[in-house]
Amino acid sequence: MSARVTVLGAGVAGLAAALELAQAGAEVEVLEVGKQPGGEAASRFAGGMLAPWCECVSAEPLVAELGRQALDWWPRQYPGTVRNGTLVLAAARDAGELEAFAQRSDNYRRLDADGVATLEPELVGRFRQGLFFADEAHLDPRAALAALVARLQPLGVAIHYGVDASKASGDGRTVLDCRGYAARDRLPELRGVRGEMLLLHSDDVQFARPIRLLHPRGMHYLVPRGGGDYMLGGSMLESDDAGATSARSVMELLNAAYALHPALAEARILELGHGLRPAFPDNLPRLEQRDGRWHLNGLFRHGYLLAPALAQQAAVRLLEAA
Repeated sequence: MSARVTVLGAGVAGLAAALELAQAGAEVEVLEVGKQPGGEAASRFAGGMLAPWCECVSAEPLVAELGRQALDWWPRQYPGTVRNGTLVLAAARDAGELEAFAQRSDNYRRLDADGVATLEPELVGRFRQGLFFADEAHLDPRAALAALVARLQPLGVAIHYGVDASKASGDGRTVLDCRGYAARDRLPELRGVRGEMLLLHSDDVQFARPIRLLHPRGMHYLVPRGGGDYMLGGSMLESDDAGATSARSVMELLNAAYALHPALAEARILELGHGLRPAFPDNLPRLEQRDGRWHLNGLFRHGYLLAPALAQQAAVRLLEAA
């Protein structure tokens, strides 16, 4: 008899785990409190950058180690994954930030002004140097979630929307809780780290890859979504406030866009969004069993990067325990 698993949450972690389990032969169902994949959780407002070498600058080595698996996994599941690398820049006055970034990472190529302009012609004359991480990739999170849902359908995985899964018992099924920050009712040490984003549209510039702009207060990034749309993000607030975005955050995001290219001042704002990223005290993900329920959580700001590796681990461990 095959294992029977109820996955709680249809964000990136839950859908990836459901797919790995179903492909391994388990009978899987997914319960989601929202009305669409990802609900209104962080999965829908992510940058979608598959950037293990960039992320290792501020994360533990385990993040880069697990994240490299995403570079092979996502193109198999979502053909829209784009592998054009990542460009990291800083204004001339912030050259020290770029050098510090370089010292904490690897697998990049240094660029002079001509190299930056060759990669992104819109930036000609704007930046004296940069770092190019050629092996990194990016994707559109919402399209990627839809692709996972489409892959689950022929495997017989039912996704039930509008279901409060917090008290789900599974009725004899194994329960894998992937609810992100919503699982704090069972994982009290989990904290929320707020992230905010703008979705912009501009016909005045064309960028082919994610661009990270460093400055002394941190980093902002611009991620192409196709058709002139760009996701602008980079805020990371130690807060579980799920309320509306502040004017300060919007100004900081727009200032970063203008610093990258003045033409972005004329971009149209299509959407303003925010989400609470789930993080444990050590900022590392966990797959553990507690009080009769499995938990896959704590992917922090690396959801799309870490979900494939954690999903594969979950499939192995749950099927071994079944």
